[in-house]
Amino acid sequence: MSANRRDQPFYMTATTQFGLEEVLADELRALGAKIEKVGQRAIEFSGNQQLLYEACLWCRTAVRILRPFAGFSAPDEKSLYREVGRIDWSKYLRQDQTFAITAVVNKSNLEHSLFVAQLTKDAIVDQFRNRTGERPNVDVRNPDIRLHLHMLENEVVLSLDASGESLHKRGYRQQTNVAPLNEALAAGLLLLAGWDGKTTLVDPMCGSGTILTEAALIAQRIAPGLYHQGKFRFEHWADFDATLWETVQMDARQMRLEEPQCYIGGSDLSRDFIELARENIAAADLEDFIRLGVRDVKDAVAPPREEPGIVLTNPPYGERIGEETEMDELYKTIGDTLKTNFQGYDAFIFTGNLQAAKRVGLKASRRIPLYNGPIDCRLLKYELYRGTRKMEKEGEEGRE
Repeated sequence: MSANRRDQPFYMTATTQFGLEEVLADELRALGAKIEKVGQRAIEFSGNQQLLYEACLWCRTAVRILRPFAGFSAPDEKSLYREVGRIDWSKYLRQDQTFAITAVVNKSNLEHSLFVAQLTKDAIVDQFRNRTGERPNVDVRNPDIRLHLHMLENEVVLSLDASGESLHKRGYRQQTNVAPLNEALAAGLLLLAGWDGKTTLVDPMCGSGTILTEAALIAQRIAPGLYHQGKFRFEHWADFDATLWETVQMDARQMRLEEPQCYIGGSDLSRDFIELARENIAAADLEDFIRLGVRDVKDAVAPPREEPGIVLTNPPYGERIGEETEMDELYKTIGDTLKTNFQGYDAFIFTGNLQAAKRVGLKASRRIPLYNGPIDCRLLKYELYRGTRKMEKEGEEGRE
């Protein structure tokens, strides 16, 4: 590929979870992207080939990086088949490659995404068969080329998926506890909390350690995409630049800081969860940067000889029937621990149980709406002032 073609900017879309859009936009800006639009769960931006590779490697809160290449109106089945058939698919797909289509349909005459994906697949396959007598095969699990079709009010956008496996699946997580936090969301919580990777971070209910692991990746300046399993899908594209990709990876490896940048520590009442956390942290090669301990949340204390920083935790939500009283007591204990043992810190609780959160006994200075899977959640910030200012801030969550 010529240098000119490699440097030519083009449009891309990065998808993320609800509530993390501005965080992802900031990540992309830091890489040199020009932000075109911040939408719901998606950022439209422009940049060159190097930026696409770097976005897949470095964006901590992205789920996918897409490269749109075609758009048209399709009010019915015939027009969808016709317009897809007008695209020269030899530019994007070889007949010896496998492919898959993910379709998302909203407010359109064609209501069923699976039918839309099937019709699109038929148009692509028929074009190859008519031109060459042969056709590429479909592989829904691990295709060489994954296509995304987005249809809104009969307007279709087709994109190449640069990522393949969702970018939140870093590859370091060996096992998880019952309700794990996904890696992109964990990184998003840290960035929403304004944590800079240089101040003390404590998670007193750390579970399998996802928040701690993502914190260490930020602090040590490690690109999360370096843990990606297998190839990124852009490595199968016709314009893939292997030399550029190798340079981008090499630059990322050289960015890693080997000396610990701050104190990162966590604990959990469950010894089994702490063992899971150790396995995940070891798989990420981060044992030197994270301290773990088995401890009830009521016994959690600020690390001695460390400047106050941030407490960030994701306690259980108590989704099973009959757990209301248990959750109320747990959240009251969390609040008591924060007030007593973490004065001078900023505390962040991420929860899907807003009723139990009222028992924390502190007034939240910020309430950020997010989702954990299908669960409506909030990231609640509590400023734990020392002395009298601390006491002035205390109050029931329900007063807001």
